[in-house]
Amino acid sequence: MSLEALTGKYIASAEKAMKELQQTKGAVTVTEEDVNSILSYVTNYLEDAKYYKAQERLETSLTSIAYCEGLLDALRLLGAVKFEWPTKRERK
Repeated sequence: MSLEALTGKYIASAEKAMKELQQTKGAVTVTEEDVNSILSYVTNYLEDAKYYKAQERLETSLTSIAYCEGLLDALRLLGAVKFEWPTKRERK
């Protein structure tokens, strides 16, 4: 699948989800068990990204690592985890 087709597919999926999304009422509680479950998805997406990169399926690798980063950012925004993304200098 081309990168254009892949991005179109994921954009359409996100648009559909946003259109149908219903916000829950009241406080949301995230348990340690919930965080651990999400972190297992993070680990799986990271491993998928590395696998697909080694297979030279870069579009799929990019998608997997984007999911991984999105989940990490969500956990950080909820205050469930603490970390800092590397700076440009650290990535070099």
